[in-house]
Amino acid sequence: MSDEREDVYSKPVRAGKRTYFFDVKSTRGRDLYLTITESKKHTHEDGSASYEKHKIFLYKEDFEKFIDGLRDVYAEIDRLKATGGYTQHDSPKPERHDSPQDPPLTESPDAGNKFTDVNFEDLDRKDI
Repeated sequence: MSDEREDVYSKPVRAGKRTYFFDVKSTRGRDLYLTITESKKHTHEDGSASYEKHKIFLYKEDFEKFIDGLRDVYAEIDRLKATGGYTQHDSPKPERHDSPQDPPLTESPDAGNKFTDVNFEDLDRKDI
């Protein structure tokens, strides 16, 4: 058996200018952990691009707490949407002004992205 760390599984999720990577990795001791990376593309005036990345590590001893927290937050989002005070359908984000001299955006940076509601109660641990 190799003593090297290995990538076990990777799931990229593309969302407009952002891509989220869910990467399952194995330690040298064969324990699994998860990295979640947000990568956002920035295009410069000269046409070149760079990527801003943010990463979190989730270790096996925290999997249950993380999933419990995610379920709790998702349930609260459902509750808040049910009050009628929050948008319950896919709609473009309102125009915004980043600063007084900036022109309004004519299209949401995330226009065309669709998000799917997930019922975490229906998922098996192997699916998460």
